[in-house]
Amino acid sequence: MRAALSMGEVPPGSTCTHRRLLPADPLMSLQLGILLALLCAFASNLAFLYKHRGASSACDVDIRHPFRTARSLWSQRWFAIGMFVGLIAWILHVGAMSLAPLSVVQVVLSGGLVLLAVMADRLFGFKVGKRQWWGLGMTFVGLALLALTLPSSHGAHSGFSVPAMAAFQTGLLGLGVLFIMGPRLGGRAEHHGVMLAAAAGVLFGVCNLGVKALTGIVGESGVLGLALSPWLWVALVGSATAFYASARSLQVGEAVAVIAITGTAANIATIAGGIIVFGDPLPGDTLGIVVQAIAFVLVIVASALTPAPMRAAARASGASTPAAASA
Repeated sequence: MRAALSMGEVPPGSTCTHRRLLPADPLMSLQLGILLALLCAFASNLAFLYKHRGASSACDVDIRHPFRTARSLWSQRWFAIGMFVGLIAWILHVGAMSLAPLSVVQVVLSGGLVLLAVMADRLFGFKVGKRQWWGLGMTFVGLALLALTLPSSHGAHSGFSVPAMAAFQTGLLGLGVLFIMGPRLGGRAEHHGVMLAAAAGVLFGVCNLGVKALTGIVGESGVLGLALSPWLWVALVGSATAFYASARSLQVGEAVAVIAITGTAANIATIAGGIIVFGDPLPGDTLGIVVQAIAFVLVIVASALTPAPMRAAARASGASTPAAASA
């Protein structure tokens, strides 16, 4: 029994849902997870910027013709490169989630807004204004406060309650559908790109939570448990829907704005899921909770300030649309 417990298995009567083989040093596991999350943030933003360049030259995304749409998108070289870089980012994300608590990983990814602005300004011809740089500063302060108030964590927190997961995922899927249907429900047409970006982010959050659950299931049941798990299919549905919503948002919205909103919505949905569904730790004292709440508010406000730098130059395929110019 003692040997089994040393390998990270759950003893009889434990309240944990999944067993998991834990690294010998939980602190090293957490640090490695944070490093993978930082690399994921860089790769993810680079992938989105490449995909925007390719999506701008593809045919309009039409969910009624999914295969024709996908073929048109993938035929664009920059979009295909972006998808390949995005695959690398996804692998890094899965690795980070398997090593660190979900909320920690997503807080690190929230700092990707800083990388997004710098990369857009230096590599892709966007001008980042003073308002956006204020947003970057607030992001740094928020992330620093979160790092100071995070309690010590042991393991990756992959255990979860099935009813809580089902209810939370259902709510996210419903919210994503509402955003997608925005114009038909009375939303302003010029905000359609932003609403699609928010929908894509929420649906990416659905995928992230499903993948987090699967990292624990694989540790218990192996590949067979992965194939039979309903969370695999929930993650696939969320990911596929997010793919089309994100591609269309890149076509009808301003690049930096929709990329930042997609990332922010995904981070908020996933952080909330990490705390509510997976029981990621919160500070044990009132001061820590207040400081962490302020930190989350700073990150959210920063995400509103950081988007919307205007293009320094028109796209090679033509001038920006009026809706994009007024974003």
